[in-house]
Amino acid sequence: MQKQSPKNYPESVASSIHAYEKVPRHLRRGLLGRFSLVPETPTPIYYPRSTKWLITATVALGAAAAPMGSASIMPALPDVQREFGVSATETNLAVALYMLSMSIFPLWWSTFSEIFGRRTIYVISFLFFDLFAILSAVSKNMPMLIVMRMLSGGGAASVQAVGAGTIADIWEPKERGKAMGIYYLGPLCGPLIAPIIGGALTNSFGWRSTQWFLVAWGGAITIGLVFMLPETLTARKALPGTSEVREIDKELGEGNKTSALSRVVSTHSVKNKSRSFTKVVKSCIIDPLKIIALLRFPAVFLTVFYASITFGSLYTLNISIESTFSKPPYNYSTLIVGLLYLPNSVGYFFGSIFGGRWLDHIMKREARKAGRIDDKGKLILLPEDRMRENAWLAGIVFPAALIWYGWSAEKGVNLAVPMVANFFFGLGSMMIFAMATTMLTEFMTRKASTGIAVNNFVRNIFSCVGGVVAAPLINAIGNGWLFTILGLVALVTGFVTIFLMKKYGPRWRKVMDEKLLDF
Repeated sequence: MQKQSPKNYPESVASSIHAYEKVPRHLRRGLLGRFSLVPETPTPIYYPRSTKWLITATVALGAAAAPMGSASIMPALPDVQREFGVSATETNLAVALYMLSMSIFPLWWSTFSEIFGRRTIYVISFLFFDLFAILSAVSKNMPMLIVMRMLSGGGAASVQAVGAGTIADIWEPKERGKAMGIYYLGPLCGPLIAPIIGGALTNSFGWRSTQWFLVAWGGAITIGLVFMLPETLTARKALPGTSEVREIDKELGEGNKTSALSRVVSTHSVKNKSRSFTKVVKSCIIDPLKIIALLRFPAVFLTVFYASITFGSLYTLNISIESTFSKPPYNYSTLIVGLLYLPNSVGYFFGSIFGGRWLDHIMKREARKAGRIDDKGKLILLPEDRMRENAWLAGIVFPAALIWYGWSAEKGVNLAVPMVANFFFGLGSMMIFAMATTMLTEFMTRKASTGIAVNNFVRNIFSCVGGVVAAPLINAIGNGWLFTILGLVALVTGFVTIFLMKKYGPRWRKVMDEKLLDF
């Protein structure tokens, strides 16, 4: 049987396309691929830097959609509660279950992206996001709002997993930390800017306007994805039961040729189709759940768990800001409360810009120090090298900032004190997020989106739990003790993770590399 080329193109086509050449428009892959203004190339790692940054920015803006959906409604929750006549706990489910869907759906989006390509998944998932955001905006009751928001969040969550895979597709490891830091500005600044927008819209037009804003944002992102994002996955996983010959004939425009391989007895054909259908069902429904099995590897588990503790702290902090500063002794308006998320955003920005560069510098420095150079004179870069003094610093700064915020908010001191703490929380936590995400893409270089999917699965479960229990815990024990507990847990988790990764990381990675060959 004729085989596809390594780049997922017919051999006759792939051999004629060089690193910097464009794929002919009629051969571009992905849904509506021929409409992309950025040409596809079989070697996306060689895109010009300007093109790489355009793709990175497009994906980052798309990654902001899901967390913006979770946070834009926060200032409007009291209005939702009054309109539907439900309890505060029921109203918070509109946020918590949205986060839960963001943890589950990426398992499938990630798997599908390895089969159908990244571009197709981006476009389809954002069409779902747009549709269910519209239905959220016209919801007639609380159950409808909760369900429609869950489906909307699940659609937008595709970029949370697939986006990091796109970054890994186009950036070399030596620059990937900086690029990942910029990409992560989207999903992290989204939930911090969104409450400001949500507060202003709610004050002027009511809570439904926050959902119509998501419709507009999702529509703009969908247009950007169609016209600005080419397919970047160089080799897609074959769909079970797919004939390679037919795929090649289709690519070459030779679908009218009859293959001798298709002339089989009808009884055997039925059996083959049944087997193929079973394989497709298994690949599309069961196999995505295998991603969770990646947590059996210590390096993945520790990295994911540490990032999830940090992410859960973020959403607990968001709930605290909304519930604390709208009540005595502060009594701020919805709009002002929304603005109080800005210090975190500033911290994220600086953490992204400087933390990403620092990640890349440390990785190259460690390779030089160890004398790891290949036959071509290039440094051999290892993912565990990213967790050095940067991790120790960030692992101290953001837990300390949580404790600082908790007691200053508890005592009702001058607003500047907890806001400065939130800046340092944003700075430290951003360094952790960028480090963990980059390491996960490098642990599984052939399936970068898979590592991110398991990270999203765990961290969004943590954020869902944080969103549900934050308000009751604040009422029960106060901000001071709640964030002291969170801070100490984060501090211990960070120190244990960094120590174990430094001591056992290389050994764990080698074992994992061997076992992932057949994953």
